[in-house]
Amino acid sequence: MSRTTPPRPFDVAAAFPRLVPLARTATRLHPRPGSPTPYESSVGGPLLWPAGEPWPYCQEEHEWHDGRVDDWLAGFQQGPNAMLPVAQLYVRDAPQLRPPAGADLLQVLWCPCEHPPEYKPPTALVWRSSTEVADIVTTPPKTQEVEYEDYVPAPCVLAPEQITEYPGLLALDKDFQGRLADRGEWLASGSDVDAAYAAYPDSFYSDELSLAPGWKVGGWPPWGLTDPVVRHCAACGAGMDPLLTVPSSEWDSSTRGWIPYEDRADAAPGTENPPGVVISRGNHLQLYVCPASPDHPHATLIQ
Repeated sequence: MSRTTPPRPFDVAAAFPRLVPLARTATRLHPRPGSPTPYESSVGGPLLWPAGEPWPYCQEEHEWHDGRVDDWLAGFQQGPNAMLPVAQLYVRDAPQLRPPAGADLLQVLWCPCEHPPEYKPPTALVWRSSTEVADIVTTPPKTQEVEYEDYVPAPCVLAPEQITEYPGLLALDKDFQGRLADRGEWLASGSDVDAAYAAYPDSFYSDELSLAPGWKVGGWPPWGLTDPVVRHCAACGAGMDPLLTVPSSEWDSSTRGWIPYEDRADAAPGTENPPGVVISRGNHLQLYVCPASPDHPHATLIQ
């Protein structure tokens, strides 16, 4: 089933033309429980992984217990940890992806452990051409250590949808933030905020008009734990672009206006996180890539 985001209450760029050049297209992924195949885009689904290609392993320290060993103490094992599939994205479903020549598929994996010093799951990005994959892995290696079950996404099919986003409030300069906090500015523009936001019109911008919640490719990144900081490529120093936002929910009490039409009848508490992923006590994991080359290392940030 497709998913359709309701139109925004009004065109905020028409009210504040300064936003026009800041518009970005994002692809909302709308993951929902299902049985994806390796030939589909998915969250937490099987990967189109060549049978002869080594599987990615996290090389940090891991320890787990092998229940097959009779001696309980001897059952403790240490070693690298097989990474888990997080997302598989075909370019046909997310046009914002910028693959290397010949590739049409991005695969994202992570280790379901928060490793120091930043205490976040290490990630791996793999680009490939789907037409070059013949025999595929049907039983990936077992991930031995799962520190947090919240990092094991439930298999979900996707319903990609392109929408327009504008920068979050913190990404705008102080002068513009002040204008958005002044209801008189909204009235002077010929628009007005929802009555519930009359005392805090800048929150109306944040909640209803700028960033879409949920899993998405491209668009603008969320900020909140820190002020916005440009991520620089470790290989060439270029400013990096948002690739993928992995959230802890598809919506919350302040962003219910973004719930797709198709989900509104069943959007009761407890339904807002179909993949079941929770990032570091309820935050977002943002993946960034270098615009100069997809071969340069990616970066991650929790916000």
